[in-house]
Amino acid sequence: MIWLVLGLALWTAAHLFKRLAPDLRAGMGNAGRGLVTVLLLLSIWLMVKGYGQADGPYFWGRNAALVGINNLLMLVSVYLFAAAGAKTALARRIRHPMLTAVKVWATAHILVNGDLPSFILFGGLLAWAVVEVIVLNRAEPEWTRPEPAPRDKEIKAVIITLVIYGVIAGIHTWLGYPVFG
Repeated sequence: MIWLVLGLALWTAAHLFKRLAPDLRAGMGNAGRGLVTVLLLLSIWLMVKGYGQADGPYFWGRNAALVGINNLLMLVSVYLFAAAGAKTALARRIRHPMLTAVKVWATAHILVNGDLPSFILFGGLLAWAVVEVIVLNRAEPEWTRPEPAPRDKEIKAVIITLVIYGVIAGIHTWLGYPVFG
């Protein structure tokens, strides 16, 4: 479980580095981007390794209702990521659509994984996303909404969402985590 916790701590620190130590980060220039990228990749590796090795009590198991809710929340989460990139109408209403997507994603995974390692992983990432939004909003209290995007961006975002969701479902199934029950 220590690898999982270390991965979460590194993920959080790497993401908050720019906001918590802006002068240090600015002084690093482009090399700082490389460092943050390496730290994030290492944090993901630690989280995957730690989650795979972690063991802990189960508080509830999967059931059809939770799987269905999870799948709907995952569609919303993937759409929020797509909407952020495409600057769709939803992205003009939500200040941080990608971080909102992480919150929805984490919540969905907590619902269907009622064990301690999942609480630590997904709950930790949920907490990180909440803190990240607070830090970003304090650093930049004024928000300029993106300009309206062409209607075809909305359609592309929906198509991209369905394709990516299918890929994610396929990978989960291939890894032995059935998505649809």
